[in-house]
Amino acid sequence: MNSVKKAEVQVIKVGGKIVEDPTALMHLLDQFKKVPGYKVLVHGGGRSATKIAAQMGVETKMVDGRRVTDESMLQVVTMVYGGLVNKSIVSKLQSVGVNAIGITGADMNLVQAHKRPVQEVDYGFVGDIDKVDVTVLSPLLLQGVVPVIAPLTHDGHGSMLNTNADTIAAEVAKALAADYQVQLVYCFELSGVMRDPEDAATVIPIINKESFEQLVTDEIVVGGMIPKIQNALQAVEAGVDKVRITKAGDLADPQKGTYVV
Repeated sequence: MNSVKKAEVQVIKVGGKIVEDPTALMHLLDQFKKVPGYKVLVHGGGRSATKIAAQMGVETKMVDGRRVTDESMLQVVTMVYGGLVNKSIVSKLQSVGVNAIGITGADMNLVQAHKRPVQEVDYGFVGDIDKVDVTVLSPLLLQGVVPVIAPLTHDGHGSMLNTNADTIAAEVAKALAADYQVQLVYCFELSGVMRDPEDAATVIPIINKESFEQLVTDEIVVGGMIPKIQNALQAVEAGVDKVRITKAGDLADPQKGTYVV
């Protein structure tokens, strides 16, 4: 019996450092335009939130690189992620001929989460994802519209929640994998996972579970790259076809970057 080939979707996550640099952002969006087929963009924006918070007199508190989101900071991130950053990206996509719509996890009940339980640290209104309803994305994709997702979810009881953009991208990719052939792409300022962070020629082309464990043991993969690759491996195990970690400027070149398989 012939199996029906699934349509392809790329879920592309771009970090705040790229989003918040106007030149880097426009270069990324020019690359994004060249990516064929259906695509979804998930963005960060933490530096913008920190900057606007300071202007509003709201103190930024970080624990192990993670933002503590009290009621005042929740208002800031909702405005900045869901408004300022999201709509800026959408308007710039329109300027390069990509029809896009900006949404949060609350829109169309896309991503529902619960407030992270208090353990050693009270992160406040930070969300851990419960469910993703990607059926609402398919009609947009079929119309040729690119969903641009801000890193915000909701709890189903009227509260927005600040949620990690890498995690949202991975969970959206996993959910789409039931109906599509999905590639998840994390793009940022480096050329991929590198043996020497100063040398782009040392990009590791392929990482699997075994080689990842060895790279961590050898302290080649350290810091924030560890959870990023853990997210990637979990996504592949959950049905995502492949995950690519690459430089934003190389987004349209599938030969560049590191593939997690």
